[in-house]
Amino acid sequence: STLGFVLTMELVGPSKRSMCGVAFQAVFAVGIMLVAGWGALIKDRQILQIIYGCHALLLVGHIWLMDESPRWLWSNGRIRESVEIVKKALKMNGSPISLDTAEFVSKGMSEVRTSEESGSIGDLFRTPNLRKKTFNVLLCWFANSLVYYGLSLTTNSMEGNPFINMFIMGLVEIPSYILTVYLMDRLGRRTLTAVEMILGAICCIIAANVTAGAASMTFMFTGKFLIASSFAIIYNFSAELFPTMVRSFVMGLGAMCARGAGAAIPLMSLLDSFDPKIPAMIFSVVSLISGFLVMFLPETLNKPMPQTLQEGEEFGVGDTTFSSLCGEKRDRSLRKPSKTETEQMQALR
Repeated sequence: STLGFVLTMELVGPSKRSMCGVAFQAVFAVGIMLVAGWGALIKDRQILQIIYGCHALLLVGHIWLMDESPRWLWSNGRIRESVEIVKKALKMNGSPISLDTAEFVSKGMSEVRTSEESGSIGDLFRTPNLRKKTFNVLLCWFANSLVYYGLSLTTNSMEGNPFINMFIMGLVEIPSYILTVYLMDRLGRRTLTAVEMILGAICCIIAANVTAGAASMTFMFTGKFLIASSFAIIYNFSAELFPTMVRSFVMGLGAMCARGAGAAIPLMSLLDSFDPKIPAMIFSVVSLISGFLVMFLPETLNKPMPQTLQEGEEFGVGDTTFSSLCGEKRDRSLRKPSKTETEQMQALR
């Protein structure tokens, strides 16, 4: 699913990133509701597992429907293939823009970096700015997953039917994603992520300390609403922060951290034998810390995605929430996109 998201983000232009990125995450909410629905209808767990697995068959058609990423092809010297995909997008969008393949191949080959800049997972940690952003983003993935799945898996301890509770947990994400699409392009990725993670953590703290069942459930659903939104944004945010050379690596590492958090939740839930509040407090503290650190990441709204490792290292230097508030933004990454990038983005808009 992570590679699918990277491909989606690299196939669309800047004006469609928010919509496509969040729509990609909305399917998770549908999946949660399906899990609850099938679980309520089918009591045989072996049959239920087979039905869950059959949903993956829907992905087979993507082999013929999806094109390769033109950004990835371009950065790896496969200029002609990249241009052909962009021309296909132009035709499908009904755009009057015409591309000269031979001219682009000539220009592209002169811009392509040597093989020594092909990118590896080690490049994420080799230079200071990329290293700082990588650790910050990975913690954000871990924190979002911890709270997201922590709330999703607590439905058994909530009052009422567990299947209905899980269905509602998925349902509350849908309006969250709709609101996210609206706010992402107005408030930016950084501000929205930080605010939602901090408010989501506060909701978890209140839910853990409220004795009334209805009030506790209300705060839990509100926390899920907020964390679902921030979790969706971090996918977009991560893809836009890092250069094409290493984008798939950081998304893979982020997914690994998220799954690690998910695996740790059943172990953390054992701590409620000492005090039922402990798991929720752990979720909240991690989310609060990560939400604060997100403020030190650069904003990516309306900025071209970095292509090379050098651009990735320079991207966002000096750009934090605090520097923006003080009017001291010193982001050296505010480069204008090249003519080639501009034409590609226009084709994909």
